[in-house]
Amino acid sequence: MGTDTGVVARLDETVAAIRSKVHVTPHIGVVLGSGLGAFADTLDDLVKLPFDTIPHLPASRVLGHAGNLCFGTIDDIHVVCMQGRVHAYEGHPMWQVVHGVRAMARLGVSSVLITNAAGGLEPSWSAGDFMIVSDHLNLMHRHPLVGPNEDALGTRFPDMTHAYDRKLRGTLREVSQREGVALREGVYAALLGPSFETPAEIRMLRALGAHAVGMSTVPEVIALRHMRTRVAALSCITNMAAGMSDGELHHEDVEQIANARRADLERLLRAWVVAAGPLSI
Repeated sequence: MGTDTGVVARLDETVAAIRSKVHVTPHIGVVLGSGLGAFADTLDDLVKLPFDTIPHLPASRVLGHAGNLCFGTIDDIHVVCMQGRVHAYEGHPMWQVVHGVRAMARLGVSSVLITNAAGGLEPSWSAGDFMIVSDHLNLMHRHPLVGPNEDALGTRFPDMTHAYDRKLRGTLREVSQREGVALREGVYAALLGPSFETPAEIRMLRALGAHAVGMSTVPEVIALRHMRTRVAALSCITNMAAGMSDGELHHEDVEQIANARRADLERLLRAWVVAAGPLSI
């Protein structure tokens, strides 16, 4: 049996605090990455809870991450969004990095879509492309399940063969065609950051089979699959990775590209929630 490390106790405190303020059970969860948080503001009956008003959810300090837990509806489907996230490179322990998505699962969501801003590794792709994540490479040298297993959350050795749910990915493809939003598909490599990768590291990642690289998502996916929650992930390719284009990489460029695709992303996410919602109820 796992030894209580405080993870479950902290999670119970977080969920109790949220339920004291919001009295609905969400069906769908969405995590909104760098520059992608505006979607949460489109929810009907919107209720916002800043992270720093919820026990054990620290405020995000990264540009493009508002740091709110947002509740609302889309076509009567109850949705909870993380408007931004915290990252391991900010100095947070891994349990805190995944605490928000674990709280989503404990609140009752059955399916979560995780979004991120990522660097593209395919020469034929362009900044502004969207990519369905089909699989990942965890190169962060961090893992959210290290330590005694929390039996109340899941098994010691969760299977990751289908970490990215095939039905949820299929739903993304279907709504993308209907909405006229083109989607790539590929493998996401997660590195710790916060520096952008070197050209040599990008060549390594391409040799390993990655199509995009970023500094998030993978810990959250692992934590949710540990809890038997269905997950899909969507990357916005906000820049071509180091050595693949001229000039230096800047986080402000990430924001600019994400904002340029804002309308398409919002349309895609709304359509996905409506299509995926019945699968989760």
